[in-house]
Amino acid sequence: MLPVRSGRSQQVNYLNGIINSIIMSCYKGKYADELIANATYIGTPGKGILAADESTGTIGKRFSSINVENTESNRRALRELLFCTPGCMQYLSGVILFEETLFQSTAAGKPFVEVMKEGGALPGIKVDTGTVELAGTNGETTTQGLDGLAARCAKYYAAGARFAKWRAVLKIGPNEPSQLAINENANGLARYAIICQENGLVPIVEPEILVDGSHNIKKCADVTERVLAACYKALNDHKVLLEGTLLKPNMVTPGSDSEKAAPEVIAEYTVRALQRTMPPAVPAVVFLSGGQSEEEATVNLNAMNKLQTKKPWSLTFSYGRALQQSTLKAWAGKDENIEKAQKAFLARCKANSEATLGKYQGDAPLGEGAAESLHVKDYKY
Repeated sequence: MLPVRSGRSQQVNYLNGIINSIIMSCYKGKYADELIANATYIGTPGKGILAADESTGTIGKRFSSINVENTESNRRALRELLFCTPGCMQYLSGVILFEETLFQSTAAGKPFVEVMKEGGALPGIKVDTGTVELAGTNGETTTQGLDGLAARCAKYYAAGARFAKWRAVLKIGPNEPSQLAINENANGLARYAIICQENGLVPIVEPEILVDGSHNIKKCADVTERVLAACYKALNDHKVLLEGTLLKPNMVTPGSDSEKAAPEVIAEYTVRALQRTMPPAVPAVVFLSGGQSEEEATVNLNAMNKLQTKKPWSLTFSYGRALQQSTLKAWAGKDENIEKAQKAFLARCKANSEATLGKYQGDAPLGEGAAESLHVKDYKY
């Protein structure tokens, strides 16, 4: 029984104290308070994540589309263009970096990590090392990078990173995803998550279900629910502090070779999948764009936040291509285009900020590339 208290507010405070004690007893890591605070901050409504963690090979593909050479100086120049866009950091709570970028500086010598911290965005880091085929399956994959992960996380934390990202990839097919692939990827994400937390990094749990295929939205919803349920079972089995994590899932959409669905339909199916599988303890969902156009990703996120239903987590974004496509085209590797490119980037940041609040009116200036599909079959970073 509750002890005698003088008012309801005191009883609520007492219960909250018990709940907090239970949380801390389940996870006794020295970073527990910091992990919870950082995960909650990243999920702040009105803000989201810029995913600028493209590998050297992937950014080379982006550069080739605008006839820019893939050199360290050009990679650094693009990241400086993005991170130093005046006003952009008011819309960003975090930036995911590739390892090279974590240790880079502006042309004037200011470390990118300091640029982000001054702007109010937490630096993050991609820690997986890519996918390999999972033996015994029809071309399904598992993600590598667990070997030496603890030491790398400690190094990244010392360099200023405060959260991490690990991408697991599943596909929809006649018999896919197999239960083996679901279980292997869920356990890999859970092992990564607890290693990150033991070293002070908030883990973003990213089980991406590729949009490739001719399946309908109901099939995508079914697979999404199965995958998320397995992920949270694994996270609990590994004693991961859910309050110190974030989820980065795909939106529930029809396959790339199927007829498109309206934003309101995508919102309904996506939020329902989360309601059925995702614990309220997790502070935020930071959606990936999954090959949608810049404008589609914004409009669909907006529809979710306008949906009148139970949503115990904030719904925000962690976009790479869907924040950068029109910026890249505007820049084209030329110094004289930097201001134009930064205006395009700022417009997408602002639009997605509004979408996290359900207030996007579809009035963002559509730069070149903003409406084009960014789908790449079997997309690899």
